[in-house]
Amino acid sequence: MTTMALLEILHYPDPRLHKVAKPVDTVDDSIRVLVQNMAETMYDAPGVGLAATQVNVHKRVVVIDVSEEKNDLRVLINPEILDKSEEQKIYEEGCLSVPDVYDDVERPATVRVRALDLSGESYEFDAEGLLAVCVQHEIDHLNGKVFVQHLSMLKQTRLKAKLRKAEREALKA
Repeated sequence: MTTMALLEILHYPDPRLHKVAKPVDTVDDSIRVLVQNMAETMYDAPGVGLAATQVNVHKRVVVIDVSEEKNDLRVLINPEILDKSEEQKIYEEGCLSVPDVYDDVERPATVRVRALDLSGESYEFDAEGLLAVCVQHEIDHLNGKVFVQHLSMLKQTRLKAKLRKAEREALKA
């Protein structure tokens, strides 16, 4: 088994976060290593979900673990939402690519998802609560969308200015 590695997480407004990820043709060892590295990076961050786009790999791969114990890793390769509820819920979301920023986002309350597992086998599941939010948030990343794009233009403009200022100050330090 290869050793795992922490991957660099891209930070908004990095334009690479807006690239649309390509489907995975074959689930092979390179994808399994990517998943291992993504999982280690997510747990280290710490976060509950990570899309390959966020680590500058533009393949449709997501890792999620919404368990308290951090022992229920879900791997979604080529995930797609098959169905979503008409009922909407508002959750406060954050993102590893947008550190220290949290805001309310409205999304479908439940979703039905299809994805491939590490063996390349297709499976489906229903998600609600935090898992539903997380799945939708990570699939947004694969489609080149960051959660702040769900916010008002005013909030997006303020956020970009705040992040650019923080980046400039970090460079001076």
